[in-house]
Amino acid sequence: MGMTKKIQIDGKDVVFKASAAIPRIYRLKFHRDIYKDLRDLEKAVDSSSEEESNLDLFSLEMFENIAYIMAKHADPTAVPDSPEEWLDEFSTFSIYQVLPEIIELWGLNVQSEIESKKNFAKVSGK
Repeated sequence: MGMTKKIQIDGKDVVFKASAAIPRIYRLKFHRDIYKDLRDLEKAVDSSSEEESNLDLFSLEMFENIAYIMAKHADPTAVPDSPEEWLDEFSTFSIYQVLPEIIELWGLNVQSEIESKKNFAKVSGK
């Protein structure tokens, strides 16, 4: 199931997908916790502007990896097998434009999962 969102990057529409599988896929591919990485990225981007960016290379790489996994999850056949190949499809890719959209998508997905659990509890009497 999951939720999808189309985001324009460098004039190209890219579909991203958030679902319960994303944390596992991200952990298997990059050996990192997506919840922690998204939280850290959100803090880093909130504390700086695009013009005065002080994001380190590791933060940018985390963002690119998260974006890649969500795009690959949305369209496995159209997205290449490595983040580098995928990023090579774009000439520009702004973390300040795309990350808020990805965080919003992730938040909607998490909210949807919480609502599903509440509804299941009501139906099952738990």
